[in-house]
Amino acid sequence: MATLSSTSCRSYATPLLSPSPSSSSSSASASASSSHAPSSSIRGRHHWRITLSSIPKRYCSAKVSSRFHGKCFTSAVHMQDGAVAPAPVENETPFEKLTEGLLSATSSEERKDAAEFLNNNGSTVSITVVGASGDLAKKKIFPALFALYYEDCLPEHFTIFGYSRTKMTDEELRNMISRTLTCRIDKRENCDEKMDQFLKRCFYHSGQYDSQENFAQLDKKLKEHEGGRVSNRLFYLSIPPNIFIEAVRCASLSASSGNGWTRVIVEKPFGRDSESSAALTKALKQYLEEDQIFRIDHYLGKELVENLSVLRFSNLIFEPLWSRQYIRNVQLIFSEDFGTEGRGGYFDHYGIIRDIMQNHLLQILALFAMETPVSLDAEDIRNEKVKVLRSMRPLSLEDVVIGQYKSHTKGGITYPAYTDDNTVPSDSLTPTFAAAALFIDNARWDGVPFLMKAGKALHNKRAEIRVQFRHVPGNLYNRNIGTDLDQATNELVIRVQPDEAIYLKINNKVPGLGMRLDRSNLNLHYAARYSKEIPDAYERLLLDAIEGERRLFIRSDELDAAWSRFTPVLKELEEKKIIPEYYPYGSRGPVGAHYLAARYKVRWGDLGMEQ
Repeated sequence: MATLSSTSCRSYATPLLSPSPSSSSSSASASASSSHAPSSSIRGRHHWRITLSSIPKRYCSAKVSSRFHGKCFTSAVHMQDGAVAPAPVENETPFEKLTEGLLSATSSEERKDAAEFLNNNGSTVSITVVGASGDLAKKKIFPALFALYYEDCLPEHFTIFGYSRTKMTDEELRNMISRTLTCRIDKRENCDEKMDQFLKRCFYHSGQYDSQENFAQLDKKLKEHEGGRVSNRLFYLSIPPNIFIEAVRCASLSASSGNGWTRVIVEKPFGRDSESSAALTKALKQYLEEDQIFRIDHYLGKELVENLSVLRFSNLIFEPLWSRQYIRNVQLIFSEDFGTEGRGGYFDHYGIIRDIMQNHLLQILALFAMETPVSLDAEDIRNEKVKVLRSMRPLSLEDVVIGQYKSHTKGGITYPAYTDDNTVPSDSLTPTFAAAALFIDNARWDGVPFLMKAGKALHNKRAEIRVQFRHVPGNLYNRNIGTDLDQATNELVIRVQPDEAIYLKINNKVPGLGMRLDRSNLNLHYAARYSKEIPDAYERLLLDAIEGERRLFIRSDELDAAWSRFTPVLKELEEKKIIPEYYPYGSRGPVGAHYLAARYKVRWGDLGMEQ
């Protein structure tokens, strides 16, 4: 498993110090209410009911003591989960007065003690993996949680629960997930100790996904481990999409936190088209608020995708070039060198366009093409991504090529066709390969083709962004370059996986007395530059969800805009029963993809000589 690239971690941000915008408007009624009033819930959003009488008096400053009659404030404070803009002093809530007093202690030691008390003693995080016996949980989620624990990125008080229909004991769960855990290469000396400590925090509860009673039993177990602290709960839905709603309903009604935040991570697919996606969002919002829903696309957590905005917005040499004036085309390429391999039943229901292009590649495109956001705040970034998606033309059938891999024999080995999978209908027309040309109709990108291609059972495994720049006007060295100007075009390549790298192709003179030109790479090869391993995407995204950072998660209007660009062509492909072009297992894909690129005077960059 890929691991974190540094020995230090982001500090764990406790929600005790992050009241929400809605809390200021309700603070007056909250402070006036009785400390014994029950906590309330609005459509799945649970308000905090924080009793602070247990806070040691040494953490109460003189200002707080004088305001609350010489003792810590003990009335109930009801707050909602979310970010907040600072409230005016004259409207300061009782909670703000308290935290201001706690953190304005007379000495730095007292302030440190007070912050430590709020962060560690005041709250706990309970992470429930719903669908804990599945492959995703075993191969990705539990290893990512252990990686975060190994790097001290989880709060001091946390508990992990597995929940699924499989009958299993706590010890059996620990044995199951222990086989997939790995330790940091440079810290093997305490590997066994860390693993044992982590496994002791892991528990199991068996139950049905549509049973409120079973989730109520889970709630009882969670409370036992939370020990009366402010309880924050994260549910990871590692289950098929057809049971999302029932699981959310039961978790929201029977196992939500009564005094902290409750968040739900939802795995893709988020529907099959605009209509089913909108229906899923509407159903989820019966029980959850939008800021409680974390729609995960693990590609957004990959290191090189994270680096996109850094590369562009913090390097002066790139930002002026990031437009139609200098960029000729942009290519987003995803290929796998294996077929469906046991996932044929699932894959046949969705196909490569829904599985890869509509989410992974389109999300990368939006990050690549967006305007400079106002700030790095999650909403500012997601606002700019939505603008890009809404500026895109809906895909037309003429700009799409689909393919399906067929059987092929190579080196004495026969590789199966897609329809050889027993879970796939023999007459299936589901594409395992697709290429598409997309256009963004705005001032920055007008006329620039964004070419996507994604496929299974191809000649290699890769995911990359290739930015091909325009030809040099009046190039003095045309005679030395020859007739193929494309070979001399500058190209920026961001290789997302595997063997992560960023390199820029430039032209240079070959040493010698003659004038012979060559193409070279200015190369940032991550494995050579950085000794640490790169973190798995799930590690980053799980940590973000725990901290309430939504920048790399998909907002509902963003999802709507993405589906609106692909739904018409998906329906047309299915209604007209378009037959895919067949390509041999292990090849470069259907020939039609090259004709599509050639229509826009583009050559696929991954077919070059320097692979």
